[in-house]
Amino acid sequence: MTTNFYETDLKHKEDELALQYLPAVRAMAFRLKERLPSSIDFSDLAAIGTEELIKLARRYDESLNDSFWGYAKKRVYGAMLDYLRSLDILSRASRKLVKAIDYAVEEYRLTHDEEPSDEELAEILKEDVDKVHEARIASHIYTVMPLYDQLHVGDEGAALAKIEKDELIEVIKKILATYKEREQMIIQLYYFEELTLKEISEILNITESRISQIHKSVIQKIKESMGA
Repeated sequence: MTTNFYETDLKHKEDELALQYLPAVRAMAFRLKERLPSSIDFSDLAAIGTEELIKLARRYDESLNDSFWGYAKKRVYGAMLDYLRSLDILSRASRKLVKAIDYAVEEYRLTHDEEPSDEELAEILKEDVDKVHEARIASHIYTVMPLYDQLHVGDEGAALAKIEKDELIEVIKKILATYKEREQMIIQLYYFEELTLKEISEILNITESRISQIHKSVIQKIKESMGA
């Protein structure tokens, strides 16, 4: 009887610990949602994060980790990214279309100084507008993933999969060093400070489309330098 009471009391304390950090999880989900297309639901991200938080609270050991949120934060965020990965957002067909879209966007920007609409891209590429729209959404979703994830998407992924993570990090550092300070700042703010394109645009006084262009350029240069 005493044992059952102790276990129940312990479970209540663990759930209270999870409840204490629930606002932090919702804030994390909201920040991630801000960087994603409207098709991704905030409530889905929050639910995934909450579920992971509860699991972590129930196996948290104070003697090993003196800060619960320090222990849980990265794992909760990782669970949300795993959910996005599970959507299987880039099929082989859409990968090819994404590449074609990226090229068409750059060509269009050279003459119009802005990005084309989905309808304009569909006409340029002779593709169904719904397919173009879906491919652009998939591409936008994947840009919130860590660089390591993005480099393993597409036909080049097989070549890059053989490269050690530490080696890849060194290559990324060398490539970023070739960019101007402001462009390096964009990568820093987007991947490490996790700001939205709009926030970076306001800080650096540069258009969101230019930020997106620099991001894609970095990814491509890294792939090329690794022989992919």
